[in-house]
Amino acid sequence: MTQGRVSFVGAGPGAADLITLRGAQRIAEADIVIWAASLVHEDVLQHARADAVIVNSAEHSMEGITHHYERAAREDLLVARIHSGDPALWGGTQEQWELCTRLGLATEVIPGVSSFTAVAAIVQRELTIPEVAQSVVLTRLEGGKTPMPSGETVRGFAAHGTTMALFLSAARTKQLQDELLAAGPYDESTPCVVAYAATWPDELVFECVLGELAEKVREHKLYKHTMVLVGPALASGGTRSHLYDPGHFHEHRKVEDPERRAAMKARDRLLRSAGAPQAAPS
Repeated sequence: MTQGRVSFVGAGPGAADLITLRGAQRIAEADIVIWAASLVHEDVLQHARADAVIVNSAEHSMEGITHHYERAAREDLLVARIHSGDPALWGGTQEQWELCTRLGLATEVIPGVSSFTAVAAIVQRELTIPEVAQSVVLTRLEGGKTPMPSGETVRGFAAHGTTMALFLSAARTKQLQDELLAAGPYDESTPCVVAYAATWPDELVFECVLGELAEKVREHKLYKHTMVLVGPALASGGTRSHLYDPGHFHEHRKVEDPERRAAMKARDRLLRSAGAPQAAPS
């Protein structure tokens, strides 16, 4: 009985060396490589075999590539279906997985570096800063080709005042700016990072404030392949995480702060005298 396998591979943000080792291996093993030239940089194809069938899915509808999956099931072939960034985010993988299941193909998903983490790396910023932001919202501006569920709006998410990563929204940046400001916590001085084609050879990354976001995007004529990060964490510093505080301990590290250690020992003595359970050893 033949089966075949389809590996949904996260290609990462663009640079060929930012794909995972497992993802590169699956592409190298594949008899058929399906990729979208409009979203995935062609350098990723350097991992493919010279004799592999290369299919540009950007030129076809789902029906236009179905026969490749059917052939894989019939001839027990390996398929690498390459998605930009991580397949879990706006990848369109669900409908393809359902097709593979109907055809009896084995499937797996290989995670990839998302563009929002790639952009944070380029500007060397942490998106979760203690006492500033401990959450990251990944979303897109409503009103585009793909309907948003009711209750999911940029304005609603912006009300939390935490870090946001805005995908697929650069073509309507003025509307995006207005929605972000309307929520309240952000103001015109809130820092933003705008990245076009992050990690591609022609990448463009710059920082600005929210009050000039639309103007700067328009100035650079950006409308696709553009990510916007926004939030106070992008300009924060001077805070320390609890994880690396000398008073913090866990099973792999003892308390380094002498005063903290002495206080904990004194507390343990009191607990012993009262017959209460002791704290974890430091």
